[in-house]
Amino acid sequence: MMKRVLFSVFFLFIALNFFAQSPKFKGVWVATVKMLDFPSRRGLSSYELKNELLDILDSCKSIGANAVIFQVRPAADAFYNSPYEPWSEWLTGKQGRAAYPYFDPMTFLIDESHKRGLEFHAWINPFRAAATYSSADLVNNHISKVHPEWCFNYGANKYFDPGIPEVQDYIIKIIADIVTRYDVDGIHFDDYFYPYPLKNQINQIIPIPDYNTFAINNRGFYNIDDWRRDNINRFVQRTHDTIKKINSDVVFGISPCGVWRNFGYDDDGSYTTGLAAYDWIYADGLTWLKNNWIDYIAPQLYWYIGHTAANFDVLVDWWSKHSFGVDLYIGLNIYNVDPTRTDPNWGDPSQIPRQIKLAQSYPQVTGFILYRYKTLIKNPLGLNDSLRNNYFADTAILIAKNNILVRDTQVITWLNIDTNKVVFVKKEYPPQKPTNLGKYRIGSEITLMWDCQTELDSIKQFEVFIFEGKNVGNISDDNLFLITENNYVRFDKKQYYRFMTKKYTFVVKTISINGLESSISNPIRIKIR
Repeated sequence: MMKRVLFSVFFLFIALNFFAQSPKFKGVWVATVKMLDFPSRRGLSSYELKNELLDILDSCKSIGANAVIFQVRPAADAFYNSPYEPWSEWLTGKQGRAAYPYFDPMTFLIDESHKRGLEFHAWINPFRAAATYSSADLVNNHISKVHPEWCFNYGANKYFDPGIPEVQDYIIKIIADIVTRYDVDGIHFDDYFYPYPLKNQINQIIPIPDYNTFAINNRGFYNIDDWRRDNINRFVQRTHDTIKKINSDVVFGISPCGVWRNFGYDDDGSYTTGLAAYDWIYADGLTWLKNNWIDYIAPQLYWYIGHTAANFDVLVDWWSKHSFGVDLYIGLNIYNVDPTRTDPNWGDPSQIPRQIKLAQSYPQVTGFILYRYKTLIKNPLGLNDSLRNNYFADTAILIAKNNILVRDTQVITWLNIDTNKVVFVKKEYPPQKPTNLGKYRIGSEITLMWDCQTELDSIKQFEVFIFEGKNVGNISDDNLFLITENNYVRFDKKQYYRFMTKKYTFVVKTISINGLESSISNPIRIKIR
């Protein structure tokens, strides 16, 4: 009996791995700074705050996510009961004021996340002291008031000076407190270390005002840039060591700027020309990876495929070759997805799905994080549906009596435990019809775009049909206008003699790789002027 069970499990393992497409880590960033994602407005009651938090978790779960990265310390303040820092002004509308009736949002989130099978990663911004120049709205015991010498102003924000040892001690204490008192699954940093460079009115880079700190505490460095990078490296290492000493099960991850360094400045850099984390915010992700100071890295690859300065394709390849065995999660830029379709790249419904598929072709890529929640719930260009049904969907396993069913769009696989046989039963499903067919014009060029509800791997082509007038006639070769493998077509009306002043109706249908056809899309009517 045991041999038979082991044999069955072996075949089940093969079947699951053959069909499983879902990444290991599927996270969503939830930003609280300036109430970007939560809460929806100031002055909410505890009941309303809790309901919004539950909506966030349920929405993330519904699209197949298995982790929430929630910003609990946006600017030396807290969305949890901290003994060191005040309640965030973005929680209740006034810094230092707890929710009423009292509850601890992080405790609530952790409990509810775990009930739903979601990991909870506490996202903190280590060096942003205040999202304002002014101290007028800060409580008297805010650390930037208690120790103003620890901070400098840059742009619209106040920052901690990473070169001051007492600053690092203080932030490490904050992290240690979270890991000690809360059942978090991870501690997460984003890309903010030293501030991003700003320019003055005459287009010159505004220098970071930390030269006095460098003069006092340079530790033998002659180059201030190297010293700044060393400050961040020391801090990352200390954070890792502190977390692991308290609880080795808590993971530590960082999501840096997507370009480590450009090839023009470093032979190890990527073939890009974008702003580089190494040179401008002094974040040396390769050093963290080489030394295993982090459990995962999630570079923010916020450019589209084919971008001239920073091509998503190039950067996925580069990070995959420089992950040094550490889990590599790709940060995806869903907030740029353009539902109006005025941008030919971010208005392409297949942009994010293609990015996911491209990244998954590298075995080093084991997950994705979506930025950010409020964009996600708008379901731009049907993205939620694509995630839920395809890219974030776990392999559907249905256990009934003695049979285990593994379902896929092309094949159904039965594993019969009694006979130890894996039986492949061919089952062909027609593709789903295209949805949200729309149009936009640039000069004489017309673009039709639509959403694809079927996995792209299962699609052979799309067929676009045209009818004169406002009615859809017979779907036949006589009315076939164009065939494409993309989810859009572009044409110039000048190329078609019949396109003068008439009205036309277009529809699209999907053809699967096994030759099956979908029903037609919604019609779109165009008057060719």
